[in-house]
Parts: sequence; C-alpha cells; structure tokens
Amino acid sequence: MAGPGARLVQRVSSTRAFARVAPHVVPALDRAVHRLTGGRFLLSARMLPGVVLTSTGARSGLPRRTPLACMPQEDGRSWILVGSNFGRTGHPAWTHNLLAHPEASISWKGRDVPVTARLLAGEERAAAWRAVLAFWPPYAAYQARVSRQIRLFRITAAP
Repeated sequence: MAGPGARLVQRVSSTRAFARVAPHVVPALDRAVHRLTGGRFLLSARMLPGVVLTSTGARSGLPRRTPLACMPQEDGRSWILVGSNFGRTGHPAWTHNLLAHPEASISWKGRDVPVTARLLAGEERAAAWRAVLAFWPPYAAYQARVSRQIRLFRITAAP
C-alpha cells in the first residue's frame, strides 16, 4: 500500500480511537461481506490482504471464524498472521486457539486452504517482525502501546 491515501489510512489505524472502535466493527463487517460474496471478498482487504481463519476453540473445541489481515509470503503457500489485537492489552483469542490447535484452515481469495500454524520465536520472529513493519507500519504503534510481545504466526498450506 503506497501513496497519500495509504498514509492517511495508516495514520488513522495507528490511533487509540481506532483501536477502541475497530475490534467491534471491522470483524463483523468482514464476516458479513465474506459470507455475502461467497468468500471472494473481505472489506478490510481494501487496506491489507486478508484471510478468514477457521480455528478450533482452545477451551470450547468449537470452530471459530476470525477475519484477519495477513502478510502473504512469496512462496504462495504461507502467510504471516499478526496477533496485534489492534494494540489492546491482551492476546487475541485466535492466537490461543492456534497454540492449542495448530491445525486450521483459511479462506484465501475464495478458496478454503487447510493450514498448520507455528508461533515464531527468536531470529525468525525478529526477521518476520521487520518485514511486517515494512509491510504495515501501524503495527509499531500497536506494539508500543502494550507490554506483551505481539505474537506472530506463520501458517503454511498443508501438502
């Protein structure tokens, strides 16, 4: 995303007001648009690429569908998911789900793709974090607001 419009969107999405409102509005709109378009479109994908993650609830064992921004990898078979939770204090529920049950699926461009998730750590996480910040700079503002380390997952398409 480049240009003056992109910078405005990034500036707005870095604010605390956005962090208060977006978690209640963006996922609901994304789920509705995704359902209405047969999985071909996510409203938030106008800003960033996105997937709808279907994971298994860590405690409930029930399927949980969560629209998420993602950073597609060059191999075309993996994506980075950022557990920013819009810069709010707690880790998002979907990250707990993936830690408990790493086998999941995503809806990517209208296709259902089985994936396996892996929490990134060490130098691999550091390299991914640098790439994520270059991809979407507002993540730096989210990290600055919280004391927890934002979780990064690499999800990879099942063979």
